[in-house]
Amino acid sequence: MTVNTAGGLKKMSAKELAQIVFNQAELFILDVRSETEYNDWKIEGDKIEVVNLPYFELLEGVDSALDKIPEHKKVLVVCAKEGSSKFVAEQMVEAGRSNIYYLEGGMKAWSEHLEPVKIGDLKAGGAIYQFVRIGKGCLSYMVISDGEAAVVDTLRMTEVYEKFAQDRNVSIQHTIDTHLHADHISGGKKLADKAGAAYWLPPKDAAEVTFSYEKLEEGKEIAVGNTKIKIQPIYSPGHTIGSTSLLVDDTYLLTGDILFIASIGRPDLAGKAADWAQDLRSTLYRRYRELSDELIVLPAHFGKVSELGEGGRVSARMGELYRTNPGLHIQDEAEFRRTVTENLPPQPNAYQKIRQTNMGKMTPSEEEQREMEIGPNRCAVHDK
Repeated sequence: MTVNTAGGLKKMSAKELAQIVFNQAELFILDVRSETEYNDWKIEGDKIEVVNLPYFELLEGVDSALDKIPEHKKVLVVCAKEGSSKFVAEQMVEAGRSNIYYLEGGMKAWSEHLEPVKIGDLKAGGAIYQFVRIGKGCLSYMVISDGEAAVVDTLRMTEVYEKFAQDRNVSIQHTIDTHLHADHISGGKKLADKAGAAYWLPPKDAAEVTFSYEKLEEGKEIAVGNTKIKIQPIYSPGHTIGSTSLLVDDTYLLTGDILFIASIGRPDLAGKAADWAQDLRSTLYRRYRELSDELIVLPAHFGKVSELGEGGRVSARMGELYRTNPGLHIQDEAEFRRTVTENLPPQPNAYQKIRQTNMGKMTPSEEEQREMEIGPNRCAVHDK
């Protein structure tokens, strides 16, 4: 709910902003972060217009900025943590502008907001939900059946999953990471420990982890609830050597960071691009090709808001991706290797520290974790 503050200034929550993006509604954003921060990472939407005017240029007043800001549109002022945007928004209201908002919690809150979206029902009852971390492009999942739940590619905001499960009167029995993540800090082990659940991780990605885990391997089925909803691991290396996809209820394929809606995974985040490029090709061009075209692909990330479907869902049929995804149409092996090893987007911010944290070798504070995760995910080959 939008809250009015003194003087007519209004604040907008990250959840409200997410709904604007999901619904493809119009919004004008004045981003007052530095040019460097803005160019690294910004709020995007089909009908969102963004202008960057750094805060320090507006300290003496906003008069010079008013001609760049439409008078008859909803305007949202954005900064890193809230304070600067609130100050600028107040100046705009004092200058006579109306319909002015500031983003509550700033880009920090935008980065951490998770929006749950129902993907579909399961054959024997239950459902699968996608949690869209819209500000960072991360996707995680909860499979619910017969009073039990499994959470896949859990993000560090574990309280969101706990509350979601509690509201539906289900107990979390499993948390699963499809691979050792490098762009965000996993909440899988933390959530498993809090819920008394089993934590699953591919053993080929776990050579250096410092904690106990269940081995996520092909041939081992994970059951959720007495209705025996099956989660079947499918070994699918390439993004990492241990990357493992999950076939859920013979209907949904959770591909981790191997296959996205508009791109494919990058093999370089552990420094082994040359070694893993062939694994990636084999997974995409052979292993996945053996699977049904009717499977609904659910990736662990999206790169652009154009990949969001109805209600914010990120999904596509496997057959559709083999028709439309450019990463699945590189027939020449040498060209494929060049594509996935050269001219890649920048690597995720602090990705080495994030990998170390996900191995249990580092224990950064909450604030340090936030700083490590700031920015886009950059897990795909074509996300530039």
